[in-house]
Amino acid sequence: MRRRVLYDATSRAAADAALLLADAYDVGTLSADLLEDAAVPAVVLAEGNARLPAPAGGHVRVVGLVDPAAAGPGPAHCYALLPAGVGRAVLAKAVANAFADLDAAAEVARLDRELSELNAIGIRLSAERNPRELLETILTKAREITRSDAGSLYLVEEAPDGSRQLRFALAQNDSVEITYRSARLPLTSESVVGHVALTGGILNLEDAYAPPPGAPFTINRSFDEEVGYRTKSMLVVPMRTPQGETIGALQLINCKPDFALRLGSVEEAERLVEPFSARHEKLAGSLASQAAVAVANSRLYESIRQLFEGFVKAAVTAIESRDPTTSGHSFRVANLTVGLASVVDRVSTGPYGGTRFSTDEMMELRYAALLHDFGKVGVREQVLVKAKKFYPSELDRIRQRVELVKRGLELRYAGRKIEYLLEKGRRRYQEQAAAYDAELAAYLAELDDSVNRIVMANEPALLPRDVVEEIERLAVRGFEDHLGNRHSIITPEEAAILAIPRGSLTPEEMKQIQSHVVHTYQFLAQIPWTKEFRRVPEIARSHHEKLDGTGYPSGIRSDDIPLQSKMMTIADIYDALTAADRPYKRAVPVQTALDILNEERRAGRIDNVLLDLFIEAQVYERAGAAVIPREENRRRPSR
Repeated sequence: MRRRVLYDATSRAAADAALLLADAYDVGTLSADLLEDAAVPAVVLAEGNARLPAPAGGHVRVVGLVDPAAAGPGPAHCYALLPAGVGRAVLAKAVANAFADLDAAAEVARLDRELSELNAIGIRLSAERNPRELLETILTKAREITRSDAGSLYLVEEAPDGSRQLRFALAQNDSVEITYRSARLPLTSESVVGHVALTGGILNLEDAYAPPPGAPFTINRSFDEEVGYRTKSMLVVPMRTPQGETIGALQLINCKPDFALRLGSVEEAERLVEPFSARHEKLAGSLASQAAVAVANSRLYESIRQLFEGFVKAAVTAIESRDPTTSGHSFRVANLTVGLASVVDRVSTGPYGGTRFSTDEMMELRYAALLHDFGKVGVREQVLVKAKKFYPSELDRIRQRVELVKRGLELRYAGRKIEYLLEKGRRRYQEQAAAYDAELAAYLAELDDSVNRIVMANEPALLPRDVVEEIERLAVRGFEDHLGNRHSIITPEEAAILAIPRGSLTPEEMKQIQSHVVHTYQFLAQIPWTKEFRRVPEIARSHHEKLDGTGYPSGIRSDDIPLQSKMMTIADIYDALTAADRPYKRAVPVQTALDILNEERRAGRIDNVLLDLFIEAQVYERAGAAVIPREENRRRPSR
C-alpha cells in the first residue's frame, strides 16, 4: 500500500500540489475521519492560514503552502512551510522528509512501547513466586512479543551423578493441541537448545528443516509428523544470568504476521510464517535475560524456603523428642488448622463469607501452627512428661516414710511388751501381747489402706469427695513411734497435691506449662520474619486464649484473638483429645472429642461458626493428610 497524501479541498494551491505527487503517493481529499485514522500515517497539504482540526495522534505531518508576500504563520500544526506553486522536486523532498519524521516518531513510539512492555514483564516476573506460573509467564510473554505460534522452555539442571542436563519444562502451541510430557535431554550440541545453552549465543533459523551447513545439531521432526505441524522459523535464545550462567533456553517457533492468527494447516504455515527479525532477537534476548534472573531468584527463594522448612521440622522434632508421647502433635495441628482455614477460605456466607487467605497467609498460618509449642523447650522436662500428681521419687519418699512409721510402731509395741514383762512378769502376758499385736495390726492395716488411697488419689482423674476428705485427714493423722514422737504419712503440701481436682499438675506446674506460650512468642519474635510472615509470633502466642477471657497467657477476649489462633485452638484441643494414649490420659474416640468441643462452644470458649465448619467439612479426618497448600498449588496473589 502506497503512502497517503491528503490535501485541503478548499485550497486550489493544495490541490495543484497534490496532483504533482499522484504518481508516488495515494492522494486524497482531507476529511476529519481520515485525520482520526491513526492506523495510517499521512502528510497533509494545506494553504495559507487554513484552520485544520488537530489530529488525534502523532500520525500526521502538515506541509503548509504560503504566499511569501502574505503575513501569517501558516497552517496550524505545521511541519514545514513551502511557497505556494513550489516545484515538484522540492515538494517531493519535503513530503519525503515528513514521512521520514513520521517513521522516526513511530519507531520511537514502538521502542517506548516495547520498553514499557519489557518493564511490565520484568515487574511481573520479579513478583511471581509460583514456579509453574513463572515459567508459563516467561514463555507466554516471549511468544507475544515475537508473535510466535509455539514455543518451549528448557532448564539446565544437575543430574544425580553431577552432570548437567536439559529439562523440558514447558511447551505451548496456539495451532495444535499438545500433551506436555516432562523429559530430560543431555546437554550437548546435538540438539538446538543444547547448542544454544552451551554456546550462550542466539540461534535464528529461517527454516528449521534446513539448518546451516556444518551445524552440529539436527531438528527432531517427530512431533511435526505426529500432529501434522510444520516447524518453520525458529528463534532460540539462552537464559543467562548477569553472572554469565546459562540456566535455560527459550525456543520460539513460527513467527506470524499477527499473534492472534492460528495456523490451520502445514500449507498455511508454509505461506504465512515469517522469519524472526533482528528486532525479535533483541526483544527475546532481553526478556530471556530478565527471565533468567527471575528463575534464579525463584530457585534461590525455593532453596531458602526448603532450608527454613527443614529448620522448622527439625525444631519441631527436637521439641517433641522431649516428650515422645506427643510425637507428631505439631504436624497434625498444622494439618488441621490449615485444613480448617481452607474451608473458611471457600465459604461465601456467614461472618467469614468475605474472609480469604492468600498463599502467604496460608504459609504464615502453617508456620505458626507447626511452631505453636516450641516454647516447651523452656519448660522442665519432668513437668512436660508428668503422668501422675506425684513424681515417682515423691511417691517413693511417701512409701519410705510409711515404712519408717511402721518400724516405729513395731518398736513401740515391742517396747510395751518388754515393759509389761518387767513390771508384771509372765502372768497374763500372752493375753496382753495378743492385744498389743491386734492394735499394731490395726495400725499397720490402716497405713496400708492409706498408701492405697494415696496411690489411687495420685492418678490424674477426678477424685470422689470422700477420697479428698480422707486425704485431708491423712495430713493431720499422726502415728506415735517408740520414742513418743508423732509422724504423719503425708504433709499438708502433699495432701494439697493429691487433692488436685483435674489432671496431674500443681498450680505452679500449670503455670510452668502455660508459660510455654510466652516462651514460644519470645523465641519466634527473635526470628527476622519477612513482612509476609510477620504475624507468626502473635498467631502462635494466642492459641490457648478463649473467647470468654479464661485462656492464657493474656486472658484476651474474642475480638482481640486473631482468627488464625481461633482455628488453631480447635485443632489443638481436638488433637490433644484424640491423640494416642499418654501417661496422664487416654485417647478418646472422635465423637467424644467432638462432644467435648461442643461443650467448650456452649461454655463460650471457642468460636461457634468455626467449630461448625470443622465438623461439617469433617476437617478432623485430615489430621494425617497432606492438606497444607504449597505455593505452587495456590494462585491467589498476596494481599
